[in-house]
Amino acid sequence: MVSAEERYLDKFFGRFLLVVSCTVSRFLKIASESFCKEGKLKKVVLGTSLLVGVIALGCWVYLQHPKFGKLPAGELLAMVERSPHYVDGEFQNLVDTPVLTEDRSTLSILIENLRSSSEGLRPDDDIPSVKTDLHALDADEDIVIWLGHSSYYVQLSGIRMLIDPVFSVDAAPIPFANRAFAGTNPYTASDIPPIDYLLVTHDHWDHLDYPTIKALKPQVGEVLTGLGVGAFFEKWGYDSEHVHEGDWNDTFELENGLTLYVLPARHYSGRMLTRNRTLWVGFAIESPDRRLFFSGDSGYGPHFAEIGQRFDGFDLVSLDHGQYDPRWAYIHMTPEEAAEAAEELGANTLLPAHVGKFSLAQHPWQEPFERITSASEERDYRLVTPMIGEPIWLDDSEQRFGAWWR
Repeated sequence: MVSAEERYLDKFFGRFLLVVSCTVSRFLKIASESFCKEGKLKKVVLGTSLLVGVIALGCWVYLQHPKFGKLPAGELLAMVERSPHYVDGEFQNLVDTPVLTEDRSTLSILIENLRSSSEGLRPDDDIPSVKTDLHALDADEDIVIWLGHSSYYVQLSGIRMLIDPVFSVDAAPIPFANRAFAGTNPYTASDIPPIDYLLVTHDHWDHLDYPTIKALKPQVGEVLTGLGVGAFFEKWGYDSEHVHEGDWNDTFELENGLTLYVLPARHYSGRMLTRNRTLWVGFAIESPDRRLFFSGDSGYGPHFAEIGQRFDGFDLVSLDHGQYDPRWAYIHMTPEEAAEAAEELGANTLLPAHVGKFSLAQHPWQEPFERITSASEERDYRLVTPMIGEPIWLDDSEQRFGAWWR
């Protein structure tokens, strides 16, 4: 559970930002008046120095919050450095992948977002959901349940898995910066039955959620994730013997005849200023009866066709498609690219992902659902669009879902 001290740090930073904004506003007014008077320059310089010092101290205190995790060190760092994909102190994508398109910068995006309208980015009403009782499910049923955004509950061959669970209302380092849509958190950690394997694709806030990971700890058997991400779990109290890291194309033999494949994605990592010190991955899960693929966050690239050729198709694939933006065109797919990737993967069923819970890009929240529906017409796969918590029965190829977002 999140401690009282950690909750205090969150409250502290929220109040700190409010105080700083008021102080800066007042200081700028005083400074402008002071410059008009002789002999006031030294006071302005001193005041500026003090203000910068207070801001720096406040930020440093907040950054001590355990939710920021830690970077790999010791043996975990040695494993990272042995990876052929770790070059010059960073993990590299298989193809050139700038985080932002060539004519963009972080500052320009912030300015554009402040100037642009927020109309339609978030739903006006609560997102509908179905709160399936996960404890009551027959463990022998093969099921995938979308829990919103890129979170999933999976049952396969009697094994329970949880992928990228996020049950918090915020998916950002600063409170209120990226709030979940109303109605998208019907589940809490107490609703989750004992989990055999917890899978985490990468360390971004909307996939690796500190309060959720802490709350789930008593229910989790083993953790499987990409290189370097295990450092977060160690920081958050997990036994390192039960945390397993993999590089792209590594394989883990699981219980009940399941095999987990750690596969490439086209993305990046990092929770604050440091980037690409941990690996971002997708997962393929294979049982004696079926095969599933979860892309994690990924832009479109040749790796999808290569994965499809390697595995000769999938019963179900879940693909990133909901946070596309021309300003970061290489690290997230458009719905049309996701439809193409699904065919390259040899998907029988496509489950859209990275959608329906957070607004990260500047398009109407329901637009990805409409575009993936149109892009999937005349395709060889079946598109499924369940509500949050609505089971996909993998033995039922005729199961259909409504357009609940309309």
